[in-house]
Amino acid sequence: MNTSKTLRLLAIPATLLALAGCATMAGVNYDELASAMIRNSFRSEGIASVERLTQDDANRECSLAPEGKLPEARGKAIEEANLKTIKWPANGQFLGDWREGEKLAQNGRGMTWTDTDPKANGGNCYNCHQIAPQEISYGTIGPSLYQYGKLRGVVDPRSAAARPIVEYTWGKIWNAKAYNACSNMPRLGHVGVLSEDQVRHVMALLLDPNSPVNK
Repeated sequence: MNTSKTLRLLAIPATLLALAGCATMAGVNYDELASAMIRNSFRSEGIASVERLTQDDANRECSLAPEGKLPEARGKAIEEANLKTIKWPANGQFLGDWREGEKLAQNGRGMTWTDTDPKANGGNCYNCHQIAPQEISYGTIGPSLYQYGKLRGVVDPRSAAARPIVEYTWGKIWNAKAYNACSNMPRLGHVGVLSEDQVRHVMALLLDPNSPVNK
């Protein structure tokens, strides 16, 4: 990052604070002004596109909603719309290799301007969740996922009895807004952070009885 760009970025918080204090400036849309300033401070390069800063309707409405809570009917409408976007596994196989899933959960790398292969992205799952017991560093923004499959009675993830929780888990990883309109969880499959195969591996980490998560 060059010096002039760094100075511009550092100036953004101070500028926004100054704008927030100018409440008497009638007719100014501060959200639009702030958005324009941020967009003008970045550029598309490699696989990192400025378009990633553009919110879709769901994100925009949740950002503006008091305490991130939408009216029930609108929340349900957003969930239904996002449920339709879930891409189910093409070959019908929901689980991959839990060992690869653990690597993805640990890896927060990806989608930067120096990356060339989107498949190299990680899931960064430990940033928000407790998962495998041997990892002592994890976030608490999301619920603990330790013993995720075991606590839900998943003995054989490929059985008909396990199908509802298996499908829910896939859908939640792919597009969390399908189940919670204003979820803070990244829509990992929907926005292309993780590929279909990578989602399978994370699924195995959570649901495979042989995974340390379920021991």
